[in-house]
Amino acid sequence: MGMTFAQKVLAKKSGQNHVAVGQIVTVKPDYLLTHDNTAAIIGKIGTELEKYGVARNDLNLIVLDHVIPAASEKNAAGHKKVREFVKKYNIQHFFDLGEGICHQVVYEKGFARPGRIIVGSDSHTCSYGAVGTFATGVDRTESAALTLTGETWFKVPPTIKVTLKGQLSKGVSAKDIVLKIIGDISADGANYMAVEFHGDIQNLTMDDRFTIANMGIEMGAKIAAFPVDDSTQAFFSEYNIPFDASEVLWADEDADYVRELEYDLSSLEPVVAAPHTVDNVKPVGALEGTPLDQVLLGTCTNGRLSDFEAAAAILKGKKVHAGTRMLILPASRHIMREAMRLGYIDALVAAGAVMLPPGCGPCLGAHQGAMAPGEKTLSTANRNFKGRMGCKEAEIYLAGPATVAASALHGQITDPRKEVA
Repeated sequence: MGMTFAQKVLAKKSGQNHVAVGQIVTVKPDYLLTHDNTAAIIGKIGTELEKYGVARNDLNLIVLDHVIPAASEKNAAGHKKVREFVKKYNIQHFFDLGEGICHQVVYEKGFARPGRIIVGSDSHTCSYGAVGTFATGVDRTESAALTLTGETWFKVPPTIKVTLKGQLSKGVSAKDIVLKIIGDISADGANYMAVEFHGDIQNLTMDDRFTIANMGIEMGAKIAAFPVDDSTQAFFSEYNIPFDASEVLWADEDADYVRELEYDLSSLEPVVAAPHTVDNVKPVGALEGTPLDQVLLGTCTNGRLSDFEAAAAILKGKKVHAGTRMLILPASRHIMREAMRLGYIDALVAAGAVMLPPGCGPCLGAHQGAMAPGEKTLSTANRNFKGRMGCKEAEIYLAGPATVAASALHGQITDPRKEVA
């Protein structure tokens, strides 16, 4: 019997020819991602750090992105502690505020590559499966231990195979694909499983794949991965990232799957995840007309150039509804500058949108864009739990960028196909 992608990577990284589902393996990850929470993580191991130091000064990837610029003295003190740690231990990979959201930075800077293992103290670390990386979230205690030892263990996960066929129709996006899947299998339908995407992958852009992989954790997945193809290689070339074909790993044709799903992309329609769970997914028509106080375009899920292009195409020359606030949040400085150069930011700001710095703030309710009791927000983010955007008495709906833009225009949830030529 052949091996799945997860088995292939974990076998190679643990120095074995073959590993079985359920087997425990010890590996040394290529990188450990942390962000503002680095201050709390190193606070757990202050004595040990003084005695032993860090395992490797090139292991830690640190990006300040969650509350930037600092919203309080407490945040500022945390940022200062991180900068001092970076300097004291000569941490090689540090990105200060303004560079972007950690997941996009890791992606753009070339740390995520085929066959690598990246773990991060952030659940959406699974995003890097878009480029054939075994990427998964770990908790802060595990991150602390990794900082000291440089190694961790995994139980080899079973795998779900998702086959995507055909092409999306106009007005339907990758966000609709992943929300549809989550709605079908539930928010815990892939708990501690790997999810592989197969089929007509060539019809999905790298932005599409990143969006889908990003939300793997919203179905409980340990990892969510795509095969490496010409589009992947073109992405590496565009960002001047070295590409080594010998490092590419993918599932064998006779690999064993615990479950198989198939979707006809041409039959999908825009969907919305209604409060207060990501798997509460409904066709956009079922919620059309729901009034909105705020919309958010951006975050690590849908804050890329193609997302701003889609929104600008709908809102250029028009105005955001008078009763609705629109926030836009590029995923990185690079994306922000490109969106400015191409006129997408100008079109959205002219329409009435408010631009925020490249970071995480409103997505988790930590900084900017907080909601008031009774308010409703439609967001391109990845979670809509109670209190996620700073208020337990508010409601968060999730959708793709075109749906968010069309809804901003009308001040209520709107089918984007009405605005897409």
